[in-house]
Amino acid sequence: MNDTLIWSVIVALGIGTYLIRFSFIGIIGDRELPSWVLRLLRYVPVAVMPALVAPLVVWPEATGGEPDLPRILAASAALVVGAWRRDALASIIAGMAVLYLALWLLG
Repeated sequence: MNDTLIWSVIVALGIGTYLIRFSFIGIIGDRELPSWVLRLLRYVPVAVMPALVAPLVVWPEATGGEPDLPRILAASAALVVGAWRRDALASIIAGMAVLYLALWLLG
């Protein structure tokens, strides 16, 4: 691949992401959204967090792709605390604490 092709792809992707953001912020940013859209948007953070964490638990790069007990325990602790407390920050802190404790104890 030559430099022109690489920079063309970078510019095209930049324009594409700008247009995606502009469609939400620039076009409908000052309009009132329907109540059903606002209700559905409340679930976005709840869906994004597991989508980011699940690959790190199921296929952790730190272990060469092999699931291991400390990460499974940390994900379980985060899930339990999140369901119990309904607090994302408490869930993250619990998962981190269990991960580091399990890595320290189990090696």
